[in-house]
Amino acid sequence: MPKIKTNRGAAKRFKKTGSGKIKRSHAFTSHILTSKTRKRKRNLRHGTTVAAVDQKNIAKLIPYM
Repeated sequence: MPKIKTNRGAAKRFKKTGSGKIKRSHAFTSHILTSKTRKRKRNLRHGTTVAAVDQKNIAKLIPYM
């Protein structure tokens, strides 16, 4: 059985936690920040976990992480 290639785009965007969940960062943080409130920008800095429905598909993209 050959090795599975890791999707390099996904590898840069997602990390696995110790318990096996997948972490992601928030979108909407790169530009047009003047129209966003201070509170909104501050909350976007923190990462979050991937939704349960997407977990399986993303795990296939990053098999060895």
